[in-house]
Amino acid sequence: MSILPVQDPADARLEAYRSVRERDLAGRQGLFVAEGEVVLRHLIGPRSRFGVESILIAESRLAGLEADLMPLSVPVYVASQTVMDAIVGFPIHRGILAMGRRGSASAASELLAGPRPGDVLLAAVGIGNHDNMGGLFRAAAAFGARAVILDATCCDPLYRKAIRVSVGAGLIQPFVRLEAGQDVAEVLKAAGYDCWALSPSGPERLRDAVPVGATALIVGSEGPGLPDAMLARCRRIAIPMARGFDSLNVATAAAIALHHLAADV
Repeated sequence: MSILPVQDPADARLEAYRSVRERDLAGRQGLFVAEGEVVLRHLIGPRSRFGVESILIAESRLAGLEADLMPLSVPVYVASQTVMDAIVGFPIHRGILAMGRRGSASAASELLAGPRPGDVLLAAVGIGNHDNMGGLFRAAAAFGARAVILDATCCDPLYRKAIRVSVGAGLIQPFVRLEAGQDVAEVLKAAGYDCWALSPSGPERLRDAVPVGATALIVGSEGPGLPDAMLARCRRIAIPMARGFDSLNVATAAAIALHHLAADV
């Protein structure tokens, strides 16, 4: 580990960390931001699917992480809380940031190959809210989903807020984004998965649904839900709710269904 003290907020070495919120919108050319201790531990841990470029940490947080950072061969910039806030552009209360490398995207054919009975995938269609995206990854990791499949219209699971809401699950959970024009249900059925589409109007109740072979749970955006054509090609599964209220957050609904499907929790 190379500890590099920083005293000047204008230090050129910290350019990647400057004005974090503005960079969230502009993009980072192959990098992403990991924020907070739990997320950092996932990024540098043995299950991480991504590399780390550098770390920026407040002086007060260094002692608690030094043993974990010691094996790393990347620069660890250490600054006072005041200097760190000035670099980032807002009070960064967690005091821990890191730059991760995106790397090469996984191929759907590799991730979907060899489905086995009991395997569960989570597939998302049209999810545009980063809080929901992070919640979906968190649920997928919690209930042992083999992977997460995203259609081309979904938002970025490596956006800073999505990673933070996922509590780092987006860094350890395998995922793939399909290409524009690829239909999620068609791809999954062709790979040998029994497709379950969550829908309030589904004729099959979740508590009664029995998996057959490997299962792909498909969820859509809140409001529009899944396209009718996709619903027609899947088992339509409903989560019964109290009379007069039929709206669960998509991440909550996915978590309930994944728990139903989970074999090892």
